[in-house]
Formats: sequence, structure tokens, C-alpha cells
Amino acid sequence: MAVNQKTNQTKHTVRNAGIGRSLASKGILGTCKYLFLLLIILISIGPIIWAFLSSFKTYAEINASAISLPKSFNLNNYADAFRYAPIQKYFLNSIIIVGISVVVTVCFVAMCAYIVARYNFKMKTILVLMISASLMLPAQAISQPLFSIFKALGIYDTKIGLIIVYAAMGIPMSFFVMTSYYKTIPVALEESAYIDGATFLQTFFKVVLPLAKPGLATIAMLQFINTWNEFYFALMLTSGDTARTVPIALNYYLGTFANNYSALFAAVIITVLPTIIVFIILQKQVMESLTEGAVKG
Repeated sequence: MAVNQKTNQTKHTVRNAGIGRSLASKGILGTCKYLFLLLIILISIGPIIWAFLSSFKTYAEINASAISLPKSFNLNNYADAFRYAPIQKYFLNSIIIVGISVVVTVCFVAMCAYIVARYNFKMKTILVLMISASLMLPAQAISQPLFSIFKALGIYDTKIGLIIVYAAMGIPMSFFVMTSYYKTIPVALEESAYIDGATFLQTFFKVVLPLAKPGLATIAMLQFINTWNEFYFALMLTSGDTARTVPIALNYYLGTFANNYSALFAAVIITVLPTIIVFIILQKQVMESLTEGAVKG
């Protein structure tokens, strides 16, 4: 009897020790996960926060310490950023060019991706392969042909020229995003609309598009971010202030006012602020889009 009790106590002790080790390992693993997440957050937003704080410092403060907090928060550096370069004109150009290119891309892709996702037709496979191939085409490979064509058409150094290029750049990626999203929408909803007497256009605009809003918001956000920060074509296809965008203004600072770090940091914040605002506005729809895709898969 005493032997059995001792054996049971030993088993109980071993079991408790095992549970303790398991909890300890889970605690360590959980801590590592949070530390890794914190590291990713710091790497992602750390430079933006640092640039934001530095945009309020004076030149002497930046030289004294790169990581110190500013002594005062004022907008003098932002005023200098607008005074030293035509950033307000470039900013307006970016809003017009990027805004129109986003609308064109979303409208075009919303219709074309739906047809490809829902219907089978001749040359469909070839069409999809051609769109896929355009994703692998480097910008440098088409820069000279684009330059020559735009010169011949008289749209070099114009807003319409950049709008065409940016819309064309955004279509391939947006096409595949929307094609995948349309496949998550049940076909039964469209069939029910047809049974009730709805036409193709009525079904598309009143049934499909409202359900596809998260996907449309996703491609709009991606298109906005990619084109707002685009530098290569904005530099190559423009020669003056008529159509140049914000990234060119930032390059102007790097070349002309390289030692004026205060105004440079202010210009950086002015450049990235619109993309942050757009993401904040559309993040709910983007998260819904990602969730829909995950549930469907």
C-alpha cells in the first residue's frame, strides 16, 4: 500500500513537472513572438517616426543628436520646404495624376476582371498569360519606346502622358487581385438576380459591385501607393514643372538642399503623409478583402 502511494506521488510529481515545463516553454515562445512583432513594428514605422520628429528640429539639434526629441514643435521647417522648392505645384500634380490613374484603373479592372472570373471565352488563357507577362516586364525595357511614342504623339511632359503610364502599370496586378476576389462571391447571388428579372448590367452594378467594395478598395489603395511614390517614369517622361510629381520634388531637395536636413525631413513627411491617410481611410475594406480571401481558401 505504501509502495503504491509512493508510486502515485512520483507520477503526480513527474506530471506536474512536465506541465510546468510545458507552460514555461509556452511562456518563452509567447514572449519571443511579442518581441519579434515589436521588432517588425519598429523596423516598419521607426524611420517614419524618426523623420517626423526630426522635421521639427533645427539644423543644430539634428547635428547635436539624431535621436533626441525636438525642443519645440513648430511648422517653420515645413514653411521652408514649400519656400525652397515648388513642392505645392508638384503636390497638386501628384493629386491630379494619381487620382485620375486610380479611377481609370479601378473602373477598367472592375469590369474586365469580372468577365474573366465568371465566363469562358476564346483566347482567355492567352489573355491571362499576356497580362501575367506584363508583370515581368522591367520598366527600363519600355522606357525608350515610351519616350519616342510620347514625343511623336505630343504628350511628353504632360499630365495625360503620366496618367496613361500609371494606369497601364496598375492594371496587371489589380486585375489578378480582383479576379481572385470575384471568385469569392457566390454565383448563386447573381443567378437569383437573373431569376428575378435583372439584366446583366443591373446584376453587375447592384449586386456584384457592392459585394466587391473591399476588393476595389484594395486595388485603389495599392494603385495609389505605387503611383504616388513612382519616380522613374515621372523623371523620364517630364522635363519641367508642368507634370512633375512629389517624388521629383524630394529628389530636388536631395540635390540642391542636401545639407538642410530640417527642410528635407519636412519634405519627406509631406511626401508620405497622403499614403498614410489613404491607408487609414481604406484599411477596413482592405482587411475585409483579405479576410474574404482567407475564408474562401
